[in-house]
Amino acid sequence: MTDQEQPLIAHLVELRNRLLRAVLVVLAFFLGLFYFANDLYLILVEPLSVLMPTEGQMIATGVAAPFLVPFKMTFVLAVLLSVPFILHQIWAFISPGLYQHEKKFAIPLLLSSIVLFYAGIAFAYFVVLPLVFGFFTGVGPEGISFMPDISNILDFILKIFFAFGIAFEIPVATFLMVLSGITTVESLSTKRPYIFLGCFVVGMLVTPPDVISQSVLAVPMYLLFEAGVLASRLIPARSDDSAEESAQQ
Repeated sequence: MTDQEQPLIAHLVELRNRLLRAVLVVLAFFLGLFYFANDLYLILVEPLSVLMPTEGQMIATGVAAPFLVPFKMTFVLAVLLSVPFILHQIWAFISPGLYQHEKKFAIPLLLSSIVLFYAGIAFAYFVVLPLVFGFFTGVGPEGISFMPDISNILDFILKIFFAFGIAFEIPVATFLMVLSGITTVESLSTKRPYIFLGCFVVGMLVTPPDVISQSVLAVPMYLLFEAGVLASRLIPARSDDSAEESAQQ
């Protein structure tokens, strides 16, 4: 009984240690960035602040909002900056249980998922937010002072960031679906019209109710899907090699 339980206990101890390291890294980033929280918030909302009318300003409707909003933003930023280290800890924990051919796929997928997630956030900040905020600041009726709440602005921006960060993972998700045998490249190719429509449905659900922001999310999603299908065409030949390697093991 003890011989059977000891490996499980060892794995749990390793998992605890890796989780603790990830938490410490997040905490280190948070403590290093919190002093600059107010400046970082101004940088975050710059796509909106540069478009605000001269008579408009940002407001805080909550008593603790001037402190809690930068605090929340700094914590989220610390987690985002820690993502590579967190994923590395996850990889180090699961990699001993993978076959060699699985590791050959996992490392590029891990790196590409990190790059794509950050690319989605950068695309949202530099392309999407100026378009969306430009739309909202320009459609209000005359005589209405535009004074958005800082908490609502942060929630809106984080929603956009995570929507585009996850959407940019479509090539990885598509590749994994084909690699695992859930679907095939041929099946995905025949479903292109439905996927194209589905991208706009997702864009409608996770973005503000305007055609511009929906299209800015839906079109890249579809192009990323096509990139995933293109990359998945490399799988069949590699899968045969992997099958032979598994049989030998």
